[in-house]
Amino acid sequence: MQTSAGPPRTPPRAVLFDRDGTIVVDVPYNGDPALVQPMPGALEVLDGLRSRGIPVGVVTNQSGIARGIVTRDQVDAVNARVEELLGPFDVWELCPHGADDGCACRKPAPGMVLAASTRLGLDASDVAVIGDIGADMGAAAAAGAQAVLVPTGVTLEDEIRSAPAVAATLADAVDTLWAGTP
Repeated sequence: MQTSAGPPRTPPRAVLFDRDGTIVVDVPYNGDPALVQPMPGALEVLDGLRSRGIPVGVVTNQSGIARGIVTRDQVDAVNARVEELLGPFDVWELCPHGADDGCACRKPAPGMVLAASTRLGLDASDVAVIGDIGADMGAAAAAGAQAVLVPTGVTLEDEIRSAPAVAATLADAVDTLWAGTP
């Protein structure tokens, strides 16, 4: 685990998760709910946060919609399956845009993190983001949120080196967020 040094910080009041590669196995441009498979430990981590009264949410880029690979209805059906398997989320934010669309929501832009924070009645500085790639970390940084990277096979070495904190598992990521807090 890698964390940046500094004064003790306050624990997050909500945790936002990337979807693909973080809480569910990444199936590129998935439009089939039957293909949704939770990442190891995801349900336990989410249930643990919920049992402590910590709101949980999802912030997910879904450029397959803009590319015409999947429809919004298909993505919504996949998200509904994620909820069936992993329990209810307090907030969902989805970017349907492509990389060249210039929107403010597509990670690494802060739009989804800011919108989710607002919908939860929180400042983004009171929120943490857990994801598997640099765009997740960039969105958190741009919004002023805490962040922990949980690398997978697609995570680049540069993304790992530049992440504010790195954890081997989702459970370790949550532990990292509460380490050094009062």
